[in-house]
Amino acid sequence: MFEITPEIKIPLSELQWTFVRSSGPGGQNVNKVASKAVLRWNVAASELLDTDSMARLAVSYPAHLTKEGELVITSQKTRDAIKNRTDCLEKLRAMLLTAIKKPKRRIPTHPTKGSIVRRLSNKARHAQKKQNRQKNLLISHLGES
Repeated sequence: MFEITPEIKIPLSELQWTFVRSSGPGGQNVNKVASKAVLRWNVAASELLDTDSMARLAVSYPAHLTKEGELVITSQKTRDAIKNRTDCLEKLRAMLLTAIKKPKRRIPTHPTKGSIVRRLSNKARHAQKKQNRQKNLLISHLGES
């Protein structure tokens, strides 16, 4: 069992692993050793996540989900396949932790009376400044002729 939270545990039988040749570090070994880890998990078939969490997962990570509802995670950080496998599991844990977290509901607020007064007085001051500029421009224009 792969534990995300105490309530969410993914059976290892649901996770499918493949190892392919990595384009990352490895020197001459890069063409011989399959060290890139590819993790596939069918989220749609799994009963672990509720529909809201699955929707948040789809919105947050659309590039990782296939049309069939399969989550695909890859890692080729290191030369070692086992370390890349561990990295994939950590990426999966981070993705699921963000997906199961319910967003905070926004409570609409109203501006305070003081903030309304300040906004309007700043607006009036700015308008007055512009009016003064027009008068000064007109006076300087008339004075030249």
